[in-house]
Amino acid sequence: MKLPNDLIVSCQALEDEPLHSSFIMSKMALAAKEGGAKGIRANSKDDILAIKGEVDLPVIGIVKRDYPGSDVYITATAREVDELVESGCEVIAMDATFGERPEKSLAELVAYVREAAPDVELMADIATVEEAVAAAGLGFDYVGTTLHGYTEDTKGKKLYDDDFAFLREVVAAVDAAVIAEGNIQTPEMLARAFELGVHAAVVGGAITRPQQITERFAREVK
Repeated sequence: MKLPNDLIVSCQALEDEPLHSSFIMSKMALAAKEGGAKGIRANSKDDILAIKGEVDLPVIGIVKRDYPGSDVYITATAREVDELVESGCEVIAMDATFGERPEKSLAELVAYVREAAPDVELMADIATVEEAVAAAGLGFDYVGTTLHGYTEDTKGKKLYDDDFAFLREVVAAVDAAVIAEGNIQTPEMLARAFELGVHAAVVGGAITRPQQITERFAREVK
């Protein structure tokens, strides 16, 4: 497997965020590596190319793009897949929920990647156990809990609820390597996820989004 059994740091900043810049994300990835991260998750071909020029860690690549009439926005079509293949990322992650897709079905998109880039591994971003099982059945190399709490059916839920009950269900339900992702806010949460048998864990906002980190501190003053 191209992703190690270790910590992966998500280095992303959208256009409306202060750190939006491929250069800044490459330096964020370098800081993550120096801190002990063993992989990076990044958004967009430009950011991934910049990151790969800075660190030699495996990258989970995504492209976030909105399509009319669809809630699926993480690597939703072949267009995004092509951009990620060109980026040289080791793993392509995509929305693997049951939401309405803008073009190809999920199975068709998986087949497209397998033909276009057979050396690239695939990660399914899911929100429910049923989606995890379906993604594993399609041959995804990794199943990630990325979208739990962010879809209509799971809105408001947190990965860590009830001692990571959802994560435990996913680990028990699939043979694919499970990646814990979403609202892992402390080192203790990270350690617990590994205790529960995940292959890797992605931490994002708690490390790489200073505005969110600052908000947590500011709330305590108020």
